[in-house]
Amino acid sequence: MDGSPQLPGVLADLAPLLDHWGYLAVGGLIFLEDFGVPVPGETLLIAAAVYAGAGRLNILVVAVVAFVAAVCGDNVGYAIGRFGGHRLVTRFGRYVLLTPERLARAEEFFARHGGKVVTVARFIEGLRQVNGIIAGLAEMSWRRFLVFNALGAALWVGLWVTVGGLAGQHINTLYPAIQRYELYLLAALALLVVFLVVRRWHRRASAKKSDGGRRME
Repeated sequence: MDGSPQLPGVLADLAPLLDHWGYLAVGGLIFLEDFGVPVPGETLLIAAAVYAGAGRLNILVVAVVAFVAAVCGDNVGYAIGRFGGHRLVTRFGRYVLLTPERLARAEEFFARHGGKVVTVARFIEGLRQVNGIIAGLAEMSWRRFLVFNALGAALWVGLWVTVGGLAGQHINTLYPAIQRYELYLLAALALLVVFLVVRRWHRRASAKKSDGGRRME
């Protein structure tokens, strides 16, 4: 591995974990993340796919391990929600960053969109980690949940394995470009964050003004 290319950014921080634990790290972190534990499962999947593209891991094994771990993790979450109920989730949810407010928002989203949310939730940060728990709390049929959950896992793993694998194959070309334009990317990200904060503040101010007007009527 001495001649292998260096990974950029946060992926480089995960390199020692992959070097030491390999596929076990991929499966373990994705499994834990998928029932609410705040670990970088998705980031590690991308790093592992880049590793595979660079020739350090087997891309097929990465995909299979990630898929199985994702499905199993969500099913643990489903069991927690189904058999533990709101009482268990409310009591211990804060330890996995599942606050009552976050739970309420997730349940509202789930109620609005129904079963299809199980498939697309894996691509939404925050909802991905509590997807199984919410489905269990909503008493969704386990077979229906399993089908949509497996579909979502296959699409999610397929996307990041493909993207990461392609990046890994061209890492020697991409990495110098990333280093060269890193400051510009960070500046653009900072501007995006400021824009989102201002937009959210403006919406809240408009909503309060609208509510005030209705009360006066």
